Amino acid sequence: MRITKITHSEAPIASRISNAVIDFSRMTVSVVAVHTDAVVDGEPVVGYGFHSNGRYAQTGILATRVLPRVEEAPAEAITDPETGIIDPVAVHRAAMANEKPGGHGDRAVAVGTLDMAVWDAAAKAAGLPLFRLLHRRFGTTPEPETSVWIYAAGGYYHPDKPLDGLRAEIGGYLETGYRDVKIKIGGAPLAEDMRRVEAVLELLPEGSRLAVDANGRFDLATALEYARALSDYDLMWYEEPVDPLDYRAHAVLAEEYAGPLATGENLFSAADVRNLRRYGGLRPHRDVLQMDPSLSYGVAEYDAMLRDLALGGWSPRNCCPHGGNQINLALAAAFGFGGCESYPQVFEPFGGFAENTPITDGRVALPEAPGIGIELKPALHSMLRERL
Repeated sequence: MRITKITHSEAPIASRISNAVIDFSRMTVSVVAVHTDAVVDGEPVVGYGFHSNGRYAQTGILATRVLPRVEEAPAEAITDPETGIIDPVAVHRAAMANEKPGGHGDRAVAVGTLDMAVWDAAAKAAGLPLFRLLHRRFGTTPEPETSVWIYAAGGYYHPDKPLDGLRAEIGGYLETGYRDVKIKIGGAPLAEDMRRVEAVLELLPEGSRLAVDANGRFDLATALEYARALSDYDLMWYEEPVDPLDYRAHAVLAEEYAGPLATGENLFSAADVRNLRRYGGLRPHRDVLQMDPSLSYGVAEYDAMLRDLALGGWSPRNCCPHGGNQINLALAAAFGFGGCESYPQVFEPFGGFAENTPITDGRVALPEAPGIGIELKPALHSMLRERL
């Protein structure tokens, strides 16, 4: 199995929604296709990749650094000698050749985008759904999960949707089969944010939970002020209250706020996660980590994160990746994470899961089709084929 070419493009995820830090009116995403000479059921194997929302397209890094290294690599250097199938971990090494340590940012997003496409191609060539291929390579349990707990991430600020619109949005998620939901805070004054929180809590049936997400907006004093106000509610978690790299601020919050904290979606390397574990003061028995593979170099780097976290007593059950897309669902099933984010109505067609897997009592089943399952989201598959 050889890579014959790699194509890439940009796609918009423009929307009028915003969180506490950014609006998405000009947001873009990179999309990649890895074309191969393998043929399955009469069709050439093509792997597709994209990265999660919140980071812009990485066209320059992909075009001038990452993709040329993979295209120039000898076939034997990026192929599993036992199966003859492309080896995504070897491709990852080729993509990172001649890169210095540190500086994890947009480079991590570019490599993570390619990584998704390579894993999709490898799983298709092996005739396996990605979650089973990942479990075979990295799993520590006898079998992967076949369904995963998910929560509906929404509640963004929208100029035309005040409280009534927020209630309608959350009510729709509950009707779809979600039990737990998340909304944004930090983009409005504290009193208004608390009205938003209370409006959602009034809707939730018994057993359902609410998380809130500040997207790293607050300084420590403001984060503590919100923590005191949020302590009146039994929240699922309080997410990204401060800058993701301000580990001391996280440690202070963990001392002052008794409820669960969540962070990690803007940590892009195993080294960053190691520093969070060492200096962030987070509690392995309570808090939640949300690193996102497509934003952080991909699966191999994620495995390194998990191995380091284990040294500090963290279980994969405390991980719940940001991103709300299919590769994160596959990792959640393969590694035994506690769950996975979902975007039911935003960031389409990238967000969400296979159309033939409905949400039932807050969980979604993993499809058994080979690959990530891009083809099981027709709008996404059509868009990727058109652009790539």
